[in-house]
Amino acid sequence: MELWELSAWEIAEKVKAKEISAQEVLEAHLSRISEVEPAVCAFLSVLEAEARIAASRVDAKIAKGEDPGILAGVPCALKDNLNMKGTSCTCGSKMLEGYISPYTATAVARISEQGGVITGKTNMDEFAMGSSTERSAYMVTRNPWDVDRVPGGSSGGSGAAVASGMSALALGSDTGGSIRQPAAFTGVVGIKPTYGRVSRYGLVAFASSLDQIGPLARSVRDAALLLEAIAGFDPADPTSAERPVVPWSKRLGRPVKGLRAGVPKEFFGFGVTEGVRSAFSNALSHLADMGVIIEETSLPSLAYALDVYYVIAPAEASSNLGRFDGVRYGLSKRGKGYLDMYRETRGEGFGPEVRRRIMLGTFALSADQYEAYYLRAAKIRTLIRRDFERAFETYDVLLSPTTPTVAFKIGEESGDPMTRYLADVMTVSVNLAGIPALSVPCGFAEPSGEGGSGRELPCGLQIMGKRFDEETVLTAGYVVEPFIREEMEEKSARMRRNLILAKECEPVD
Repeated sequence: MELWELSAWEIAEKVKAKEISAQEVLEAHLSRISEVEPAVCAFLSVLEAEARIAASRVDAKIAKGEDPGILAGVPCALKDNLNMKGTSCTCGSKMLEGYISPYTATAVARISEQGGVITGKTNMDEFAMGSSTERSAYMVTRNPWDVDRVPGGSSGGSGAAVASGMSALALGSDTGGSIRQPAAFTGVVGIKPTYGRVSRYGLVAFASSLDQIGPLARSVRDAALLLEAIAGFDPADPTSAERPVVPWSKRLGRPVKGLRAGVPKEFFGFGVTEGVRSAFSNALSHLADMGVIIEETSLPSLAYALDVYYVIAPAEASSNLGRFDGVRYGLSKRGKGYLDMYRETRGEGFGPEVRRRIMLGTFALSADQYEAYYLRAAKIRTLIRRDFERAFETYDVLLSPTTPTVAFKIGEESGDPMTRYLADVMTVSVNLAGIPALSVPCGFAEPSGEGGSGRELPCGLQIMGKRFDEETVLTAGYVVEPFIREEMEEKSARMRRNLILAKECEPVD
């Protein structure tokens, strides 16, 4: 087995035991990046020099008999909306081309403190606005399972890097499903923690009341390990919660017999394909065999979740992106006056999807539309949260498919932005409610319209839990893994061997 094929858990244990060095692990992953990055286009920048320094520090600590941390020598990639001092942070946008971070995000600093090795910054939909990673200003990231398909978004670069073996771990951000949806599309594990569980300090904001940083990994244990490293209160973030960090990775084996799981029927009104529905049903059967009590339930307000999300998220984005004005930092286009400079800077710096959402959000916040749109959406958001709270009075977790379909083809849904927004239909309610949710691979399905083609792509099971109850969510995901592990490992190994290396990254027009 190659070093880049080891799990994060195995790497940390072997590095601490001096069976391998952090530098050896890093070089194996850098070699893997050079081998498959031209086919996948996951990285906007690879931080070789910085990573080698970090790996050497881990090895030096071990040589001195010091504790290197729970992520000793584990390579980790960062979505490019996370600041790391002295490195670029573009958010996938021309607006921040050439911008160098003057400080480091708390979550990133905590990875380094725990011995993790930051290897690079991954591609993303511009300012995290998209569901395919086609909306980057720099390149289109490809799904390692089929390079003609999207990896999901907006954390598609992170998902693709982990799935293809270029990184053992990665961080993404999740505003309406941007960790879980690419996790499902690329066959990896992704968790959106409870709002406030992980500090958002140093994350470039999209929608401040929805954004959360979270892990992508190849197993539930690896995801739990990374969550342990980054979680915890941060005085620099007023929204972070003073909650103890739990050793989740060491507490995954508890029995699930008697666990109560609800399946909200409303999710199946969202166009779930037959293949995804079948994989989901098989996962439910496995959980039932393990003693989980599964019942259908109802969350009536879910029918409004997507509409509410696409009022609240653009409204907050409109406010957050007001700072990119051509004066303070980022792109600046000179004009005859301030208004000309502002107009030309934003017109050239922002792509069409970002401009669309800014206009939607500005309209919803305007004086004559505020009560009709934003205020009404905020009230319905409260109803959504209450529906979840009522459901969790009966159930320990709620279950659904992560996405209604498997990964779609690059360019397939480019004509109508509304079809892209529907890709988030299963995930946005979790962010509106502020609860934790995990996507774990649960099987494979053929793309819609390709019945009998023999081409199968991964799909995910979404496990939703009570606020700050990541332990139950991770435990439920952990018992799903054995059900699909053999097929997943076999197909993943074949996928990584068969990546088409000849294709070059395609610049975005």
